[in-house]
Amino acid sequence: MKDNVVAPLAPVTTEGSLADLPVRNAAENAGETAFSRKTPSGGWTHVTWAQFADDVAAVAKGLIAEGLQPGDRVALMSRTRYEWTLVDFAAWSAGAVVVPIYETSSAEQVQWILSDSDAHVVVVETDAHRSVVDQVRGDLPSLRDVVTIDAGGLDSLREKGREVPDADLAARRAGLDRRAVATIIYTSGTTGRPKGCELTHGNFLDLAENAIEKLGQVVLTENASTLLFLPLAHVFARFIEVLCVEGRARMGHSADIKTLLDDFAGFQPTFVLAVPRVFEKIFNSAEAKASSEGKGKIFLRAATVAIAYSEALDTGRPGLALRIQHAVFDRLVYGKLRAAMGGHVRYAVSGGAPLGTRLGHFYRGIGVVILEGYGLTETTAPVAVNTPDKIKIGTVGPPLPGTGIRIAEDGEILLKGVGVFNAYHDNPTATADAIVDGWFHTGDLGEMDDDGYLRITGRKKEILVTAGGKNVAPAVLEDRLRAHPLVSQCIVVGDQKPFVAVLVTLDEEMWPLWAKTHGVEGVSLDQARTDPKVLEALQEAVDRANEAVSKAESIRKFAVLPGDFTEANGYLTPSLKLKRNVVMKDYADEVEKLYA
Repeated sequence: MKDNVVAPLAPVTTEGSLADLPVRNAAENAGETAFSRKTPSGGWTHVTWAQFADDVAAVAKGLIAEGLQPGDRVALMSRTRYEWTLVDFAAWSAGAVVVPIYETSSAEQVQWILSDSDAHVVVVETDAHRSVVDQVRGDLPSLRDVVTIDAGGLDSLREKGREVPDADLAARRAGLDRRAVATIIYTSGTTGRPKGCELTHGNFLDLAENAIEKLGQVVLTENASTLLFLPLAHVFARFIEVLCVEGRARMGHSADIKTLLDDFAGFQPTFVLAVPRVFEKIFNSAEAKASSEGKGKIFLRAATVAIAYSEALDTGRPGLALRIQHAVFDRLVYGKLRAAMGGHVRYAVSGGAPLGTRLGHFYRGIGVVILEGYGLTETTAPVAVNTPDKIKIGTVGPPLPGTGIRIAEDGEILLKGVGVFNAYHDNPTATADAIVDGWFHTGDLGEMDDDGYLRITGRKKEILVTAGGKNVAPAVLEDRLRAHPLVSQCIVVGDQKPFVAVLVTLDEEMWPLWAKTHGVEGVSLDQARTDPKVLEALQEAVDRANEAVSKAESIRKFAVLPGDFTEANGYLTPSLKLKRNVVMKDYADEVEKLYA
């Protein structure tokens, strides 16, 4: 076994809760901008810490007037918007436990989460969300009220709460400490019923305080700000929400990925968080746009220089010729890419899946340093992250202060620390299986270098064993394949088979641009599955992916599937993880054809 346990940098205490943060910030920085909210006209208006604290108190009083008791559950189903953060802190201020639900969830998923958590109130964004809840309300005897944001539901709560004394709200806050459960977040459910992770006020606060000690350059700099666009139902975005309120960094919300670049331009964040797929999309879109304008070779040369420049930073100072080329492309290409992200982004935090060294070096080479990290719902998001003072691209960094990482004999990553949960909600069997001798067993596989930096190598349950007895971790091959602009999703197969193969789906958004720049305009996406130029490009992508593995682990054949793997058709979880068991069941015939 190999351990790396890092002592906390923030004081260890049980005092305080998330509910104290709005009050503290209003007392210390009343007139400072806390949030920027997008207006219907496309501009931005500002909310101060004093205004936010007043808004939180008003909604919290409304929840108390509704009869909500300390410890009662409030479910929240909405896109990423200011009101999510408002309801989060209002519910905590009322002593309640928040249960997030993805706004894309089906009626069956909503029913399970609301019934398992025993939710008393559910706050939804739209009438469509309310309709989903109404479909299953007959199966939810504990559910008393549904509050619809777009129908003025929060205004109604504010009105109801007018008669609630300040002292009552203060008593609710005083009744909390860091040991109290703050939220129950349900796992993605890739292999069965989602489990509810009980995360405490201390899990969020302790982790945020220690992360700020380590990431002060990102969060505490003057005018630090971030635009949240990941779903706040996901623990990663939720942790950043708390981190910003704790560190008093300005925050904005963006719910529509189609307007994201416009929102970046208007908000001008200094740091962003995203999953690797977002960084891949930005790169692929820029490459495709350059190709469509006849500048494809210039972009590819610029990308090569950016990667070489970043790699040189790891081994010393880039040479004069490389610095000159880098300066030229900074004016021609890199500056435009930074401008597309608002012009002020210095850091990006990546999590949820491996980023890959190519993208890591590319973005650092253009002047946006990606701090890749690792965490799970059960760990309140990050347990390890690269920090500005020392980055090792290709790793997820060392443990955060207050966190320990152990690599077991079989390579499994075990975790302990301030962010690690105590229990799955009403599921002692699953809890006992997951936490053994104080260590949380992640099911992920990894390696730790001599500096204590962690590298993720795969998932225990996803390891394939070929007929020849070779163990194959699909992640490294799949990550490289998805980097190709044509590839949307892929799944590596080969368990108990003579060789490794892969099923691929094509990216519908990228297809028109790729087709135009490669002389196959007029070919439909379905026809593209058998087009010689497409198959040749995919074979090149497979060959590049194979460079990362041994010959016995390399992909020998591939098949292009009709359609795509999406959340809507049940092949992806709301956090965009592949439901491998569902894909393998539904596409069993396609897999067999590869070995026929």
